[in-house]
Amino acid sequence: MVDSPMSASFTSAGILNIDDQRIKSIRPLIPPQILVEDFPLTLAACETVINGRKGAEAIIKGDDDRLLVIVGPCSVHDVKAALEYCDLLKVYAAEARQDLHILMRVYFEKPRTTVGWKGLINDPQLNGSFQINKGLRLARGLLLEIASSGLPTAVEFLDTISPQYIADLVSWGAIGARTTESQVHRELASGLSTPIGFKNGTDGSVDIAVDAIRASREGHVFLSVSKQGLSAIVETNGNPYSHIILRGANFGPNYEKEHVASTAAKLAKAGLPQRIMIDCSHGNSKKQHPRQIIVAEDIVAQLSSPETAQNILGVMIESNLVEGKQNIPAEGPTGLKYGQSVTDACLNWQDTVKVLDNLRRGVNIRRQLRQTNGHTQDPEALLAKHRPQEQDFNDLSQLNRS
Repeated sequence: MVDSPMSASFTSAGILNIDDQRIKSIRPLIPPQILVEDFPLTLAACETVINGRKGAEAIIKGDDDRLLVIVGPCSVHDVKAALEYCDLLKVYAAEARQDLHILMRVYFEKPRTTVGWKGLINDPQLNGSFQINKGLRLARGLLLEIASSGLPTAVEFLDTISPQYIADLVSWGAIGARTTESQVHRELASGLSTPIGFKNGTDGSVDIAVDAIRASREGHVFLSVSKQGLSAIVETNGNPYSHIILRGANFGPNYEKEHVASTAAKLAKAGLPQRIMIDCSHGNSKKQHPRQIIVAEDIVAQLSSPETAQNILGVMIESNLVEGKQNIPAEGPTGLKYGQSVTDACLNWQDTVKVLDNLRRGVNIRRQLRQTNGHTQDPEALLAKHRPQEQDFNDLSQLNRS
């Protein structure tokens, strides 16, 4: 007989305790409804959320010819810097609203391949103290302030409980590459009030994202938590606004024309709308943040091509006040550089504006294609005329294009 590595204990009633053998501690979590009452939805925020969702839904359906743009920091670790970024993006979004439907990327939860900082909700102090109640307050408060200012937001739904705390303030959501194949995330997506983008797998598999879209568009019954924090049985109607995101893979990108055409064919075979979002970062940028500029250039070329123009519904861009990334120093957040990512490296604000301007040009070329049934006098000349040069971008100076 082999001894168990676990040390069993006895309860006060003398019964052998075989539960929670690997649990170090359990702390109380604020119920969602209490947090919602502490940070109630304002009328201005409500209007922003609704308009953000309606715009995204219309683009996904193909009823709106603008491009859906999810742009912002890889993750939020500093509320002040996030609000400064919001102020910049809000002004640009208003100027570009005829061409781009812009939502600010406000990510609080970070999936980790092994270990690492898991985001503002999980560890708001960035020091391993895991003050999750504080993290939830910071997250909801920030979303409320951004939405009240008039700028819609986008998040990744990584945890299946956290949406009860923040989802009413969100206009679009993503299910990441590591969770797209998860049944509980597909069920979650089927009940969320936002459009949801499913990323292809880290191995490049598009099929799992197609399957996820099909699953999330159906109703499900599953275990969850109510706004009061009670265990509950939830029945959903299904989400008609789920779609695919091409984010590249561990072995390389999948944003180019042939990848878009192949993905569109798989969506058509599954009986789904052939509408695709492209993530300029992650595998598509080979984890080199300046390559997002090159990916965006290729997207503009595809918007100018009759073969792929109507398949592309939107883009994702990782952007921050300051380019690049930094590690969390030993002394904690006090040693961080203001406005720079602590997770994936990002474009700076100046280069972000140039990328967005270029995408606007692509949208307008696509409109010309539609008006002329897929033909312009010279689409290549139009594209060349508006193509930005390398010297226009600060980040390209450090990039090897090979």
